[in-house]
Amino acid sequence: MIFEINEKNPQKRLIDKTVDIISQGGVVVIPTDTVYAYACDVMSRNAVEKLYRIKKMDRKKPLSFLFDDIASINEYVRNLSTEAFKIIKKTLPGPYTFIFNASKVVPKVVLTNQKTIGVRIPDNNIAREIVRELGRPVIVSSVENSDGEFVISPGEIEKKHHHLIDLVIDSGPGILELSTVVDFSGDEIKVLREGKGDLFFT
Repeated sequence: MIFEINEKNPQKRLIDKTVDIISQGGVVVIPTDTVYAYACDVMSRNAVEKLYRIKKMDRKKPLSFLFDDIASINEYVRNLSTEAFKIIKKTLPGPYTFIFNASKVVPKVVLTNQKTIGVRIPDNNIAREIVRELGRPVIVSSVENSDGEFVISPGEIEKKHHHLIDLVIDSGPGILELSTVVDFSGDEIKVLREGKGDLFFT
């Protein structure tokens, strides 16, 4: 199933239907400001486990949390320093993933041995509106094919993965570029991956 949603002015009716699917434990594919991503409810253990199976991911590999605003991040992370807050306030929404130590609110099913989470607020109205309507973050992970290449065509994603997922949101071709990943979980700020986001703060 595919919903065509306008990124500049998302249709509320389709957003509401998407949120309903996610809240019932579905796994959907949503656009971000980089590649397309699988998404599911952070509070649904079954959905998170299904996402891991779809991706064939090692459970030691962390998943990212997608939020709609900075204020909602505080509940899910520990030790948000003044410096980190200034950086995320200046860069988000945008193509960045920030790694933080997880708070006790984070469900165990998504915690790795490192007890960290990735935090994203993409510059994409559809993604943020879904989270806003759901009322809590969604878990996301990039859509790849069997060769590890990123899939940015919604039609191709639906054709190949329709038996695994509940919905694909089509807002046009994705961007074949990943987010920049910055680690705030230790004593020093570390850039783990250079992607679309500029590193003007390092």
